[in-house]
Amino acid sequence: MHSLTVAVLPGDGIGPEVVAEGTRVLRAVAETWGHEVALREGLIGGCAIDAHRTALPDETLRLCREADAVLLGAVGGPRWDDPAAPVRPEQGLLGLRQSLGVYANLRPVAVHPRLAAASPLRPERLRNVDFVVVRELTGGIYFGEKRRERLDGGDERATDTCTYTTREIERVVRAAAELARTRRGKLTSVDKANVLETSRLWRRTTTRVARDEFPDLALEHLLVDACAMHLLRRPADFDVIVTENMFGDILTDEAAMLAGSLGVLPSASLGEARAVRNGMRRGLYEPIHGSAPDIAGRGIANPIGTILSVALMLRHSFGLEKEGHAVEAAVAAALDEGCVSADIALPGERCWSTEEIGRTIADRVANLATQAGRLKLSLDSTTGRL
Repeated sequence: MHSLTVAVLPGDGIGPEVVAEGTRVLRAVAETWGHEVALREGLIGGCAIDAHRTALPDETLRLCREADAVLLGAVGGPRWDDPAAPVRPEQGLLGLRQSLGVYANLRPVAVHPRLAAASPLRPERLRNVDFVVVRELTGGIYFGEKRRERLDGGDERATDTCTYTTREIERVVRAAAELARTRRGKLTSVDKANVLETSRLWRRTTTRVARDEFPDLALEHLLVDACAMHLLRRPADFDVIVTENMFGDILTDEAAMLAGSLGVLPSASLGEARAVRNGMRRGLYEPIHGSAPDIAGRGIANPIGTILSVALMLRHSFGLEKEGHAVEAAVAAALDEGCVSADIALPGERCWSTEEIGRTIADRVANLATQAGRLKLSLDSTTGRL
């Protein structure tokens, strides 16, 4: 039995709706396997700005630092969209990532056969697609110096600085390489080394780390524009992709179309191994979609990305591989039964509500665990062992 403490940050837009179903599935896992789970809720993003005039209140940050894992919904919306505003919802998300030191963002992309028709690509392009993008999360242009100045004549000049250090590159490349060792042994590093100095450092550092520490892996370098093309042309060839912050942000939104929708893709953000406490590795877990304010409150948002983020949490933060696999199997079973939301439904097909999908998957978790227990009992009985 594990005792699990999770900081729950529903956020804005559809965040509260999809997080409610993620926690429903998490509770189903805890009840089925006899774990104890404590869920502690906090504010982040636009709702935090409204309540506290900051996108990341000190109380929320303390809550997250004390928890074993963080489950996040989404931040942002039209109410807080003024580019000139001194406080914006995205500052809460970036600040949380930096404060927790979660520099490696894992974004798995796999195509469930049931969802192939929801993708704009031809079905034959989607066969055997199963890869993970490891995105560097706390460096690069998103965290670099930003400056705007007025020039003589009335023009304005804006500057965003992209900066990376050798250490920042080494640690995320190691995380990606270690993951590739558990999969098919292929690592693709994405940069823009023909133009950018940060990318030249990225490529040189990646080459050295792979050569000296991971000689068993097959390393491939791709320019980011070429990678964008090959994600559509030959997506099944990729195993683990590692890239810098902004490139990873853009490429994973493109990759979501392979799986049919942004709504079905999860993510896990992890930090240094020394963050392990009591056998647990603290992480930040969230679907890769945004707050989707146009459908917020209508009960039609797709919670699968959030629920699969819970599966990643069980696996990476709590070491509960069996439970994480059960959640993934429950999602697959629900999809096989036609349990789909509007973003992945075929024309004329019934669209299930957010709550219906969450309840169905939670029920499947318990059912699959019961079936597995009965199978084990049956197998053990044939050998006379119970």
